[in-house]
Amino acid sequence: MKIIRTPISDEDINNLSVGDMVLIQGRIFCGRDAVLPRVLRAIEERKVEQMGIHLQGSVIFHTAVSPAGVGPTSSNKLEIESSIAPLSQAGVKLHLGKGALSADTVAALDKYGSVYAVIPPVTALLGDKTLSQELVAFPELGMEALYRLCVDGYPAIIAAAHGKSIYEQQR
Repeated sequence: MKIIRTPISDEDINNLSVGDMVLIQGRIFCGRDAVLPRVLRAIEERKVEQMGIHLQGSVIFHTAVSPAGVGPTSSNKLEIESSIAPLSQAGVKLHLGKGALSADTVAALDKYGSVYAVIPPVTALLGDKTLSQELVAFPELGMEALYRLCVDGYPAIIAAAHGKSIYEQQR
């Protein structure tokens, strides 16, 4: 089991392989299909830093934050998967979610030095590993707004790294 602390460095990413089990510690962003297109617009408009969103070395967890807790949503939804390449280019090092990604997205992760990890849908466990949560941007989206969590020991499995995908190996 490897421990990954945020912010994540290029060296951390280079030491990961498909199938590695990791524990994530530090601050991570949470966003899904409603908020990620807004984050991309903020990047394009060069407003993301002004909003307190520092993406270099960051983690984005494809989830909403609700009173019931957090759990992964499908990363291959159009709005989510189409955000992975530009967010990686903007500095996101690790994307967390569930489900297979397209070959183009796996290639984009490799191009920008990022990885994708699947996280089991274990809301109770993640709630116990979430130390704090803070609304960062787009409060009008409610539980689908952009949140920053402080976590200690989020479990995940690296599913795409260095141009390879765990899902491709199964075919």
